[in-house]
Amino acid sequence: MMHIRSFTFNPFEENTYVLYDESGEAVIVDPGCYEKMEHEELKAFIRSEKLTVKWLLNTHCHIDHVLGNFFVKKEYNIPLLIHPVELPVLKAVKSYASNYGFPGYQEVLPDHELKEGTPFRFGSTVLDVIFLPGHSPGHVGFYHAGQHVLIAGDVLFFHSIGRTDLPGGNLDTLLSSIHQKLFSLPDDVVVHPGHGPITTLGEEKVNNPFCALPV
Repeated sequence: MMHIRSFTFNPFEENTYVLYDESGEAVIVDPGCYEKMEHEELKAFIRSEKLTVKWLLNTHCHIDHVLGNFFVKKEYNIPLLIHPVELPVLKAVKSYASNYGFPGYQEVLPDHELKEGTPFRFGSTVLDVIFLPGHSPGHVGFYHAGQHVLIAGDVLFFHSIGRTDLPGGNLDTLLSSIHQKLFSLPDDVVVHPGHGPITTLGEEKVNNPFCALPV
């Protein structure tokens, strides 16, 4: 069984996730940890659970989701995986990090690619990679079909959706990702978003003011 531990880091209140199972293997998704105390909080949990961190994943590469990439790679000596379309977004971060108040940002480039249709595996866990562009051009989500759990990044939130006014964003594309990809999954899928509280696809299909399906 896959377990999920979330942390809320940095001034953007971004959700960082540690996914792990009974094998003791773990992956870190979207590390937003920038300050030393945030690094220590993440390390303390991994140490307390006796986890072996194997991979670093980014759903997408806006600054608030990659601030901890350098720390995680250095601390655990693990590869970074992103969707190849997202690489320019990641490379752009170093050009504006200081303007957002993060002068200590250090760039890390990916080691491998994530692709839709190629499941991602760690321990005994299998995650489907779902390509979900719109908020950013190479955004992906991670879906555990057996447990009906989705790590959604910034595509879908509780009663909201990801912004589309950043470079590479497109509202029509985002809504298509939600309606064609996410809303085809079961209603009881629990959505773990990049910001804010968890929700379910059934809740958002009915009550999300930005993307609810017509009655």
